[in-house]
Amino acid sequence: MTTLIASASAIQVEQVSHPLDGAIIDGAHHMQVRVYYEDTDFSGIVYHANYLRFMERGRTNYLRLLGAAQSELFAEAESETPGFAFVVRAMQLDFLKSAKMDDLLDVITRPVEVRGASITMQQEIRRDELLLLKASVKVAFVSGGRARPIPVPLRVAMKADVA
Repeated sequence: MTTLIASASAIQVEQVSHPLDGAIIDGAHHMQVRVYYEDTDFSGIVYHANYLRFMERGRTNYLRLLGAAQSELFAEAESETPGFAFVVRAMQLDFLKSAKMDDLLDVITRPVEVRGASITMQQEIRRDELLLLKASVKVAFVSGGRARPIPVPLRVAMKADVA
């Protein structure tokens, strides 16, 4: 469980998490993923769509470590903005190298722009130091089919990470 405490002048993030959630190091979220047989295609390399799943887990765990577990946010915000969700608005991917079964990958997520209703994140997937994939992902905060402002404590936490 993570506690997010925000004030006008500062934000304090107390991180208590499960090892599967990864960690925030120098403003970037790092999470490891093992490649299993189910992640590969007939040739033994990771099927391209599965990189999107790895990236989604990275973004979700990054938010969780900032104190914004999506399940908890939904419960808290239901009265203010019923039915809100984070949705991918735009994504640009560059597949550079392939991952194979049993590889241990590092999914790296960092915010690069935090605006009123959207967050742009840079994501990388690496095997050791080798860059396999780089991506830019714009995520919007929506409710009732319309963009809504991201809750202030979350915006403050992410901007604190954008240094």
